[in-house]
Amino acid sequence: MPIAAMNHFTVLTDDVPRTVRFYCDLLGLTEGARPPLNFPGAWLYAGGQPVLHVVGGRSRGELRPGVIDHMAFSATGLADTIKTLIAHDLEHTCRQQPASGIWQVFFLDPNGARVELDFAAAETP
Repeated sequence: MPIAAMNHFTVLTDDVPRTVRFYCDLLGLTEGARPPLNFPGAWLYAGGQPVLHVVGGRSRGELRPGVIDHMAFSATGLADTIKTLIAHDLEHTCRQQPASGIWQVFFLDPNGARVELDFAAAETP
């Protein structure tokens, strides 16, 4: 049973539109086709693939972290990303991995899910 690739992440929310706006406006994901499921939600795409499923209909009390620590995306435009996070008043951490030099930016989505964006070592914050 070999794994070929990561398929998607799922974020639970009490506010689907707010969560969709966050990922589309801030990270550039796009809302796309979703099967007619019997619960509210959205599928968000990157590069033509649905990489993030947003599942609504949850109460704020149900939104708590599980055993998965965060979701990570490969990204470009480190300096602009930092400016955008600051403009949206989003607390974030930017650090560079030793050896590889890859830049990592961490922040929380509106539901408390931790997001990591990875940038090439050649970029500058």
